[in-house]
Amino acid sequence: MKIYKIINLFMASLVLLLVACEPIVDENHLKNNTDVAGVELVASQSTAGGNKITLDMVTPGVTGYWDYNLGTALTNKITFVYPIPGTSTFTFTGTLGAEFFTKTIDVQVDQLDNALDQDWYDLVSEDTAAGKTWVFDGSGGDNGLWWFMSAPGSTDNAWSVWWNAGGTCCPPGDVNGKMHFDLNGAANYTHYQDASGEGETGGFVLDVANQMLMVSGAKMLGADAGNADGVYEIVSLEEDKMVLYLSNSETYGTGWTFVFVPEVK
Repeated sequence: MKIYKIINLFMASLVLLLVACEPIVDENHLKNNTDVAGVELVASQSTAGGNKITLDMVTPGVTGYWDYNLGTALTNKITFVYPIPGTSTFTFTGTLGAEFFTKTIDVQVDQLDNALDQDWYDLVSEDTAAGKTWVFDGSGGDNGLWWFMSAPGSTDNAWSVWWNAGGTCCPPGDVNGKMHFDLNGAANYTHYQDASGEGETGGFVLDVANQMLMVSGAKMLGADAGNADGVYEIVSLEEDKMVLYLSNSETYGTGWTFVFVPEVK
């Protein structure tokens, strides 16, 4: 009888232990504050059809960020000067509480009545719709520094020449090509393999704040150096010269430097 009492006492203790170890279930669950239709996006312009734009997500309880095509803003409200005439679509990404969403708003820009950052004019010219064409600042075997391997990691290393490929033995396949940037209804980019060939069209983003130039849909002039993602750091951008830098070429595992000048017709 004594052994049964001991067993019963042990079993009772075990049950109490298991009950004590049961996790406390939180009955509070994330819930949506509204639905996507209830999220209100507001766009205003400082002048009618002007290019100074304010984007605002005004629904309480919703947070997120704006993609305004020139970059992203981690805020519900942003004001910026937009360089592209025509109808542009801007995207807000946020959370309703329990789920994420995206929603867009269109803005019509009829006039560039607010001056752009000078980098835009240097890249595409004062006539932003007509745009500007760039070529290499040299030709194959001229011993000039215009397409060369450099140290990786930082734009501080852009002029540390490890191998002057373009100026000596091995220029890129599009050494006689060109590239065109314009803002005719969109940020348009066109790459030409040679001076007279048909162009491959794409788009571009000029990030003035972070001094980055990104091309998509078509390769950068001199892309034989690598860089499949099309992102380049700007070493310098002036009206008569542009120097770009690739910090880590996936082809060579090094840096690479590109020097361009406007095409002379």
